Amino acid sequence: MTRVVVTGAAGFIGSNIVKGLNDRGIDNIIAVDDMTQGDKFRNLADLRIEDYLDADEFYGAFAEGAFGKVEAVFHEGACSDTMEQDGKYMMDNNYGVSCSLFESCRERGSRLLYASSAAVYGGSATFRETPKFELPLNVYGYSKLLFDQRMRRECGKDFRRTKRQVVGFRYFNVYGPREQHKGRMASVAFHQFNQFREQGKVKLFGEYGGYGAGEQRRDFVFVDDVVAVNLWFFDHPEKSGIFNLGTGRAQPFNDVATTVISSLTGKPHDASSATQDGLLEYIPFPDALRGKYQSYTQADLSALRDTGCDHAFADVQTGVARYMAVLGAQG
Repeated sequence: MTRVVVTGAAGFIGSNIVKGLNDRGIDNIIAVDDMTQGDKFRNLADLRIEDYLDADEFYGAFAEGAFGKVEAVFHEGACSDTMEQDGKYMMDNNYGVSCSLFESCRERGSRLLYASSAAVYGGSATFRETPKFELPLNVYGYSKLLFDQRMRRECGKDFRRTKRQVVGFRYFNVYGPREQHKGRMASVAFHQFNQFREQGKVKLFGEYGGYGAGEQRRDFVFVDDVVAVNLWFFDHPEKSGIFNLGTGRAQPFNDVATTVISSLTGKPHDASSATQDGLLEYIPFPDALRGKYQSYTQADLSALRDTGCDHAFADVQTGVARYMAVLGAQG
C-alpha cells in the first residue's frame, strides 16, 4: 500500500495535492503542518488522510523511521510570505528544515518532491533553470534558491547522482481554491473577488516599470495544473531535476481583473469597458514596492517539456473563471 507524506498539508498547494491524491484513491497520507492558525483545518476537513502530525513532531520521527515505508514526500511546508523580514526564521524554515528532510528521505529511501519558487529569479528577465538567471530580491527567494543549490551539489548538476527521485518545482503565480487563509499572500484573483464583492470594483496598479496601467505581466498558474504536474512526476519516479511550474505564458493583470469582473457580473468586459463602467480602477504604484517588484514573469518550460510532461495549462480566462465559480458557490 502506497504511503505518502505531504508537508504543509493544510496550506494552499499542500491541501490541493492531498485532494489530488484522494481523487486517485490514495488516502494513506501523513499530513504535516503547523495548525497555530486554526482555521487552516478547513482545507483538510473534506479530505481523507491516515494521520496528522505537527511539524515540530514529524521531522524527528520521520528521521527515526517512525512511519515505516514512505514512498514519497511532497514537501510544501515553508514560510511563503515574501515580505517576511526575519531572515533567521526564513532560513530555518525554508532551508534548514528542507536539508534535514532531504537527508531523512535519502536514509529512508523515500522520493522527495519539493516546492521551490519563481522568486529565485527575482531581478532577472529570463526565467530558465540556470544559475546565471537566479537573482532573488528577498530572503524568501534566497532561502528557496539555497536549497536548490544544495540539491545540485548533493544530486549532481543534472541530478543523475541521486538514487531516488528528487524534484524541485519553481512555482510561478499560483491561484485557486483553498488559499483563503493566506491573507496578504493570497492570489490577486482571490483578493479581487473579495474586493469586488465589498466595493463593486477592482483596483490595479497604474503605470510602472515601462508597463501601462494594469499591463504588468505575470505567469499565473491554476492550482489544479500545479497538482497535475506534481502527480505526473509522482507517476514517473525516474525523472529528477529542478523545473519551472507555470503556464509558459505571461498575461497582464488586466486579464485577471476583467475575468473576475466578467465572471461576477455575468457580462463580458475588457479593460476599457470595465473602466468606463466604474468596475475597474487604477491606483498609483506604491513607493514601498519600487525596486522590489517583478513586472514580468514567464516560465521557460523547455526543461519540463524535455521530460515528456506535456500537460496543457489553463490560461487566465479559463482558470480564473473556474475559480470564481468555486468562490461564488461557497457564498
